[in-house]
Amino acid sequence: MRRRSILLALPAGLVTLAGCGDDSSDKGKSGKSSPSGDASSAAPSAPPSPKLVEGPLPAITAGGKFGEKPTLAKSSGDPSKDLAVKTVIAGNGATIAENDYLQAHYLGQIWASGKVFDNTFDRKAPILMQLKQGATLEGWRYALAGKKAGSRVEMAIPPAYGFAEQGNPQFGIKASDTMVFVFDVQATFNAKSSAKGKVVAQNDSAVPKVGTNTDGKAPSIEIPDGDAPTKLVAEYVIEGDGPELKATDTVLVQYKGVLWEGGKEFDSTYKRSDLTSFSLQQVVKGWSQGLTGKKVGSRVLVVVPPKLGYGDNPPSGSDIKKDSTLVFTVDILAKS
Repeated sequence: MRRRSILLALPAGLVTLAGCGDDSSDKGKSGKSSPSGDASSAAPSAPPSPKLVEGPLPAITAGGKFGEKPTLAKSSGDPSKDLAVKTVIAGNGATIAENDYLQAHYLGQIWASGKVFDNTFDRKAPILMQLKQGATLEGWRYALAGKKAGSRVEMAIPPAYGFAEQGNPQFGIKASDTMVFVFDVQATFNAKSSAKGKVVAQNDSAVPKVGTNTDGKAPSIEIPDGDAPTKLVAEYVIEGDGPELKATDTVLVQYKGVLWEGGKEFDSTYKRSDLTSFSLQQVVKGWSQGLTGKKVGSRVLVVVPPKLGYGDNPPSGSDIKKDSTLVFTVDILAKS
């Protein structure tokens, strides 16, 4: 079962402007989307903040280590009407806050039947999700906020904080079903997150030079004198040690974009104080080609010639003109 992106909509900025496909490319053979938080499936408005209680919760009978696929016993008795949350394994990473992005594995099971309806462990692909109202299940928001990366968290989400009266028929979740989840939170990211790795020498005077600061502030981009390159440029500024990106991956990034001509900034996650996540299949060719094969944790200079950017059809209302060469610094924070 291949999930659809956790995001409810493409983020602001470049990805929104560049996205040209529907969600079918990320749906996989089953045609099912994730039960995690599609806008059409989740409750139309957020309920009041729930009361958090410690149980009841079904026992984890196998796969008890962090990162292992857990097996849950079938629940007995009635679930709590409140949100039951338990930290099974306490991590020592960064504390998760509202609006953070998480990289995590999870398993979901229906309380009444014990049926497992989804899990990322078998797919060997953790999810990337933003802990934000309207971007994911309300139960996840409240259960995971305040926990630390590296933690295993078990929760039982009553319908009001899951899919409410709509349920999720694709996954056999009825309107009355309480859902049980086990989350292994691998990492958390926020607007101050930056690349981590080895600084790479920038010796080519014909391409822009990018700042190497990793303090969460936007790096500088110095445009050289001379003509813009006619071919795609994609070079490490900081080389991370994470896995290489595939052309089908979803990535989480910080980025800033400027025009080669004049160096004017036209887009930046740093200015919005918000990261962005997208599929490499949903962006301009210069991004998909330039980032494919690069390592997670890296900062990459990407110079996109018009034929791999917007060409003679720039986004309406933007500062990008026809046949503009675009220059980006991209910090690759995570992938799924």
